[in-house]
Amino acid sequence: MATYAKRLTAEQAQRPNMKYVTLVSIAAALGGLLFGFDTAVVSGAVGFMQDRFALSDLQVGWAVSSLIIGCIVGAALSGTLSDGLGRKKVLIAAALLFVVGSIGSAIPDTFAGYVIARMIGGLGIGITSTLSPLYNAEIAPAKYRGRLVALNQFAIVSGIFLTYFVNSGIAGYGDDAWDISTAWRWMFGVGAIPGIVYMLLLLLVPESPRWLIKQGRAEEALPILLRIHGEEAAKKEVLEIKESFREERAPFRELFKPGLRFALFVGIGIAVLQQITGINAILYYAPEILKETGAGTNAALVQTILVGFINFAFTILSIWLIDKAGRKALLLIGTSVMTVSLALIGLAFRTGHSSGSLVLILILVYVAAFAISLGPVVWVLLSEIFPNRVRGRATAVASMALWAADYLVSQTFPPLLKSAGPAATYWIFGALSLFTVFFTLKFVPETKGKSLEEIEKLWKKA
Repeated sequence: MATYAKRLTAEQAQRPNMKYVTLVSIAAALGGLLFGFDTAVVSGAVGFMQDRFALSDLQVGWAVSSLIIGCIVGAALSGTLSDGLGRKKVLIAAALLFVVGSIGSAIPDTFAGYVIARMIGGLGIGITSTLSPLYNAEIAPAKYRGRLVALNQFAIVSGIFLTYFVNSGIAGYGDDAWDISTAWRWMFGVGAIPGIVYMLLLLLVPESPRWLIKQGRAEEALPILLRIHGEEAAKKEVLEIKESFREERAPFRELFKPGLRFALFVGIGIAVLQQITGINAILYYAPEILKETGAGTNAALVQTILVGFINFAFTILSIWLIDKAGRKALLLIGTSVMTVSLALIGLAFRTGHSSGSLVLILILVYVAAFAISLGPVVWVLLSEIFPNRVRGRATAVASMALWAADYLVSQTFPPLLKSAGPAATYWIFGALSLFTVFFTLKFVPETKGKSLEEIEKLWKKA
């Protein structure tokens, strides 16, 4: 009995400290809450801003997509900044930029002033969208990395869901004139609250142990890894990480050499496909889309909350499945369902059956399929497929491509909807979803259960 008890104690000592690593991962993942809040808040505000500033269709697209210009720049800078200064410090700076952008978006009397403030907030969002999942991947035990990184997507959809409630509540506070003059300001301004909370929580998390080892500070990384893994696994992890850094730090051009080039191709490809399959056209313009089906303003905002709930609920399902079913299986199932849903939405508009609940139901199915697949899985893949020595910069390049694709969709969606019509627009998204199915089958590897160092070896065979 004593021998069994000793063995059991020894086994427990080597198990990951999931309570600690989960709390740290949740704190870091709250960057996704800011991401979700700030990208979705415009869905409730843009209609009022269009009346307040007399915006054209092109300017409506710019009101939505100006944030994304900042996101592209923030994502581009995140790799170099975090490789030099550390993940934690750069995330804190990003939270501060988000707070400044939220307040700045609420106070301008000109459309140009609003655009500048949104770009500042976008810098913070671009950085957190890259570094929050990357940080969680670097501290997570391999067995649980998928769900811990997917917490970032859970935080994103939580922010989106929360924003729909906030927008609906604020819009219902006053009459139409108050909504046009003031409501949209409050919608943006309240974003400063989660930004401040996130900044304070980041002060409590440790620096990424992989980044510390990369800087030659293994003595600082070891206590963090000990707390996460236990003594034996932590020492093994330090040796594996050091081994992965034996090669000299790769210059930027190394990203385009064999092996790394293929990893970058897969990362950029799946990042772009996440956006051009239409999800943010749905989320950013949900109230306006639902008005096209015959819903009034208030009904459209309420139905948008339902869209947010489905996104939220199926993201929870994805977090449970991602380390069980695997990344590739979820991508294939989700994108296949997205393809069918988008094809049927286009058909409903083409045949004149877009009124009533049919389009709403199809949109909900599409959002559910995205939420278990492209939504969380892409961020997980981007955080884990790149080798240690180039992870910061490679992830930044892929994230920059993702935000550029997001900009393209959000800027072109209103004029495309007006010129080509809703049927053709959704069929285009459907065709791109079908392409994503084939891209996943051909190029995306399964990374479930593999350490970051084991995944790195996959590309040496490519």
